[in-house]
Amino acid sequence: MNEAQTLEYVNAAAVALGLRLGVARAKSVAGHLQRTASMAALLADAGLPAGLEPAEIFMPAPFPAAADDGERR
Repeated sequence: MNEAQTLEYVNAAAVALGLRLGVARAKSVAGHLQRTASMAALLADAGLPAGLEPAEIFMPAPFPAAADDGERR
């Protein structure tokens, strides 16, 4: 997408999500989106096989239990 198309997409997505974006904020978001898409394209074009380095599985640490006397451990 070119700059105008990206800005149009950002504005349409904001309307669909019920977000109010000013002109400057929408341009900023569109710029970040274009930059991110450029970085993703570089990785996609690198030709690395999918199984080369498997993604980590996120497992949140258990929430610490509160002590009986009300203090956190």
